[in-house]
Amino acid sequence: MAAEDLPEPDRIEGAPHPRETRHVFGHAIAEQEFLRAFTSGRLHHGWLITGPKGVGKATLAWRIARFLLTAHDDSDGGGLFGAPPPPETLDSDPEHPVIRRLAQLAEPRLFLLRRGANDKETALSADIRVDEVRKMKSFFALSAADGGRRVAIIDAADEMNTGAANALLKLLEEPPANVTFLVIAHQPHRLLPTIRSRCRELRLAPLAADPLAQALDQAGGAVEPDQTQALAELAGGSVGEAFRLTNLDGLKTYAALIALFSSLPRMDRGRALQLAELGAGKGQEERFDLIVTLMDLFLARLSRAGVTRQLPPEAAPGEGELFAKLAPHADAARAWADLAQRLSLRARRGKAVNLDPAALLMDSFLKIDETAGSLAIR
Repeated sequence: MAAEDLPEPDRIEGAPHPRETRHVFGHAIAEQEFLRAFTSGRLHHGWLITGPKGVGKATLAWRIARFLLTAHDDSDGGGLFGAPPPPETLDSDPEHPVIRRLAQLAEPRLFLLRRGANDKETALSADIRVDEVRKMKSFFALSAADGGRRVAIIDAADEMNTGAANALLKLLEEPPANVTFLVIAHQPHRLLPTIRSRCRELRLAPLAADPLAQALDQAGGAVEPDQTQALAELAGGSVGEAFRLTNLDGLKTYAALIALFSSLPRMDRGRALQLAELGAGKGQEERFDLIVTLMDLFLARLSRAGVTRQLPPEAAPGEGELFAKLAPHADAARAWADLAQRLSLRARRGKAVNLDPAALLMDSFLKIDETAGSLAIR
């Protein structure tokens, strides 16, 4: 496979790339913070855009890049009519030639740093390697000597190996002229403290139900209005996770789990086997991972409800009643939390060594049934 035929590492399968996504939903505070820095004339050269995976960090980075690389500069001194008024939004003209070049990854003033091909060019590399950062350094050494703004998007900095991280640090310590670094990080605590200290942070929170539904619609996904809150609960405010859930019927699968566990501690084993079989077989790897993720989520929500004594908004019919039944006190909640840690690790390790997926899921269901029995739940 040629390198150009490899999938883009920063694109969710089936969804548009963030550079093709025009609007950012739910992050007006972060947009205004960047805009204030820009209009003040004190724009920092490094911006660390953080938050949970899938909440719109890359979409915001590309929106900022479009803003910086189009009409929002004073290189012409304002012409005959003086300087233009300061911008009030990060909007940019969709017909601007720079926008078209950005969509085609052909804009000479932007560098996108992301995972490249492996040594054999047969698959994507597992991380961002130092050679990719060196390409970025060379790019800015040779490009745009006309004094115009330039932008680097790093997506995602969590994926850099040690050599790449150190090379990026040197660039942040001695930044090229007129370059703005937009550094995306899902887990900023994993970055070098010196990288974090040289960037100004824009922290994005998980999306609430309404902006999540808007962002999902923009990405080509769809959710029924009466399922918006349930999807937000299961997706954790992540558009990326919401897209995966809608593509794989995640809401329906979670409802099936709730129905199954409603019979605890005398679980319907026939129904359990039917559900386990959904994640078995060739080509069902994504569905297996989805079921494991939803089980993790169920146990996490259950244990949290037991500890806080507060029921979350229901993500499936009967969930609240089931939580009240299975976690009537803090000791039960702790038992469910301990089980969650063991089951998730067990299932994913078993899958990694090619154990039967249906058997792995069935084993998890039985362990949940066993725990319910040991807690003397009626």
